[in-house]
Amino acid sequence: MLKNKEVKRWLLMSLVVVGISTYLIYSISPQAALYTFCAEGVLIGLYYMETKQRYRKINQLSLHLMDMFAGKSALDISDNQEGELSLLKNDIYKITLMLREKTELLQKDKIYLADTLSDISHQLKTPLTAMFMMTDLLSDPQLPVAKRVEFIEHIRQQLERIEWLVGSLLKMSKIDAKAVVFKKEPILMKDLIEQALNPLLVPIDMKEVAIQFTGDDTIFWHGDKHWTVEALVNVLKNAIEHVSQKGHVSIQCTKNPLHIELIIADDGEGIPANDIPHLFERFYRGENAKPDSVGIGLAMSKSILQHQQATIEVTSEIGKGTTFLIKFYLPHVSD
Repeated sequence: MLKNKEVKRWLLMSLVVVGISTYLIYSISPQAALYTFCAEGVLIGLYYMETKQRYRKINQLSLHLMDMFAGKSALDISDNQEGELSLLKNDIYKITLMLREKTELLQKDKIYLADTLSDISHQLKTPLTAMFMMTDLLSDPQLPVAKRVEFIEHIRQQLERIEWLVGSLLKMSKIDAKAVVFKKEPILMKDLIEQALNPLLVPIDMKEVAIQFTGDDTIFWHGDKHWTVEALVNVLKNAIEHVSQKGHVSIQCTKNPLHIELIIADDGEGIPANDIPHLFERFYRGENAKPDSVGIGLAMSKSILQHQQATIEVTSEIGKGTTFLIKFYLPHVSD
């Protein structure tokens, strides 16, 4: 305590003041000077004890902080009373909680990044291995022309798959990093659905899938047309892939004071109950997943919709089909 320069300076100044005041009063009355000296001595002693107590609390607070940063214990504020030290202790408690939460989030981000890189590596490894094998076979001059054409087609398909995977991952990374600014423009829901169906016309024709749209053709929603089409394409693609030949996919659009409701239902094979809770997880492939599925489309759809105050849910029954329920909440409700 006495090693502290501030305390030493304060004691020195106090003794000087006591000495001067005692001397001046002594010239008037020796008895008054004695009383003054004693009173000032008591005040100095009390102030010294209070200062010592304050420094002791500061030292305890410093030790608590060291323990917290070492991960040993949390700061206890249950004994707080009124005063500047208690306010300081509360502020430090809040800051340390925020720092701890940020540290936990950073740790989660690191784990997530590591898992994502591992998943990407796994997804790229299979097509790359297949292309390396087919490239080695293509170098054989005795390889029949028919096989050469077949291998070249397989390589092209694998390259398309890699291109789609990398493109999708880049899109999801931009969304996760909040680098995408979603527009708020009026969109006719029927036009939105038609644009989402356009890229799927070939598989629809090949499987002779019947698409049925019901609902109000005049419903408008304010959102980002480009990204919302991207989300709906993945949902519709999933429905078309899992229906049988000449299957049916129904699209129903309705509106109420709370939200616009879009229901996409198919009469396909359905999704096992144990797969449904994980359906929107990145790189998750269920029991009925197609061989070329990487499990990223529905995850991206959910991310796009959530960033526009929309939700997506799924219900399914084996052998009867799957239903996706998308709710686009109206601005005055989401705000």
